[in-house]
Order: sequence, then C-alpha cells, then structure tokens
Amino acid sequence: MLEIDVTPTELWDPIAERFLSVNAVSLVLEHSLVSVSKWEAKWHKSFFSSEELTSEETLDYIRCMTVNRSIDPLVYRCLSDESIGRIKAYIDDPHTATWFSESKDDDGKKRVMTSELLYFYMFSYGIPIECEKWHLNRLITLIRVCYEETKPKKKKSKAELAAHHRAVNAARRKKSKK
Repeated sequence: MLEIDVTPTELWDPIAERFLSVNAVSLVLEHSLVSVSKWEAKWHKSFFSSEELTSEETLDYIRCMTVNRSIDPLVYRCLSDESIGRIKAYIDDPHTATWFSESKDDDGKKRVMTSELLYFYMFSYGIPIECEKWHLNRLITLIRVCYEETKPKKKKSKAELAAHHRAVNAARRKKSKK
C-alpha cells in the first residue's frame, strides 16, 4: 500500500472560465489485481501490453488503484511529477525476494496477460480470492512459484537415458565383482 499526499491547489477551468479549488487529500493506493481489472474493464486492453500508457491512462490507473472513497476526480490532475514517480516506483517494486531464471515456457506460446488470465491462474492453483488485493507483483510471483513447483519434470533425452542406464549397469557390475 502506498500513501500519497496531494496539496491543496487551484486549477483553471477554461470552459467555465473560473478557478476550481482542490482540497488537500491523502490518496491510499494499492497496485492489485482488483485495480488492473477495473482499468482493463474501462480501457478494453491488456494492462500488461508492451505499449506505454498514455498520461490519461496512467492517471486513470491511479484512480483505479485508489482505496479510499469519495475522491474528487480533479485530485488526480494535481499529482506532482514526484508523486507520479513514486507511484511508478511502487508499481515496479517486486515486493518479494523471490526471483526466477528466465527460460522459455514449456509450450512455447506467447500469451497476452489479462486480469482474467490471472484470475484463472489463481483459481487453478487454489489461491484464495483475498489475494486479489495483494500487490500485483507479489501475486504474480506466487502464481509463478505454483507453476514452477507443479510443472512436470523435464523428460530425459534418449542419450541422457542411455548414459544413465550405462552408469547404473557399470555400478552393478562393479558391485557384483566384489
């Protein structure tokens, strides 16, 4: 969870030709599967796509991350570059000490990651629904750990199998000569 303080500000509304007052507020943000689901429902695209989010999409994702209720929508326009930087650093933080060596997936398929796919993985591995509110990187790490621990062991090639049999037979011969 991340807390961002927004200072009181006045914004100019060029359409109404007047100043709008925005009160000070403390935003409580959570980068979670719930937040991603809300954002994808509005934008109809994967949050995890390789394309950079526009500033409008970024501010809307911050809105989706907001846990506290009844926040004036103008507050998001008052976020400083420093605050947005802190939010992006929070999103990028792995929130775990677990790491994986990068290797190709067993099936070699590229999937477009969406919130529904993450929910599928959660339910497939018996991860409780309460985890949808975890920091997203921690949840993805748990899903990856479940995958790594439950995937079938890699089968040995014919050459590896033959070498194993030769070693076992040699050990048996040596043992029987004693």
